Amino acid sequence: MKRGKKYAEAAKLVDRATLYDAAEAISLVKKTAVAKFDETIEAHIRLGVDGRHADQQVRGAVVLPHGTGKKVRVLVFAKGDKLNEAQAAGADFVGGDELVPKIQNEGWFEFDVVVATPDMMGVVGRLGRVLGPKGLMPNPKAGTVTMDVAKAVADIKAGKIEYRLDKANIIHVPVGKASFTEEQLSDNFNTLMGAIVKAKPASAKGQYLRSVALTSTMGPGVRLNTTKLG
Repeated sequence: MKRGKKYAEAAKLVDRATLYDAAEAISLVKKTAVAKFDETIEAHIRLGVDGRHADQQVRGAVVLPHGTGKKVRVLVFAKGDKLNEAQAAGADFVGGDELVPKIQNEGWFEFDVVVATPDMMGVVGRLGRVLGPKGLMPNPKAGTVTMDVAKAVADIKAGKIEYRLDKANIIHVPVGKASFTEEQLSDNFNTLMGAIVKAKPASAKGQYLRSVALTSTMGPGVRLNTTKLG
C-alpha cells in the first residue's frame, strides 16, 4: 500500500521496535496526527482469549470521562411512557414497529447506537440480520437493553462506548480525538484499559493483554508495553 508523504514523515517519529509507556504513546499519536481534519485516536487491543468460546467472550461498555469527541446519534425502541422518557433524555430517534421497514427495506441507518426496552426485543430481533453485522444490535451486557432508557441515553451521550472482540480476538475502540489534551486521552485510555482488564474471563489462560497499539485515523500505529497496563 502506497502511503503519502505526510504519513512517511509521521512514521519516522515512531520506532517500530519500541514498546512505549502509555504517556509516551499518547504524546506520539498526537504528534503523528497531521491530517487536515480532527483525527480519531483509536486503541487496538489483542487479547489472549478465544472468542469462539462463550466463556471467553470479552464484551461490555464503559463511559469515557471525556467522551469520544464524536456526536453520537441514539435510536431508542420503546413504547408508552418510555418513548417520552427517551426523548426527554436526548434520544435522536424513538419509535417501535414502524421503524422496522424503514431500516430493513429503505436502508435507513442514520444512527450510531440502538437502545431497546426488553419488551421491544421481539421487534428488534426482526432486524438482527441487518443490525448484527454492523454491531448495532442492543445487548444487555452493553447496557443497551434496559428499562432505564433515560440513563442509557444519557450515558451514551456522555461518552459511553461499547467494546467487543472481533473475529481475530482484537478490540478496536475510539479513545478520543487528536484535538484532546494528553491528559484527556490518558484519562480515557486508562478508564478503558481498567474496564478491559476487569472483564478478563476466569477461563482465560496465559498472557491476557497480548498487544496494545494506539493509532490516529491516518497515522502509524504506536505499540505499548503491555506489562505496565495489566
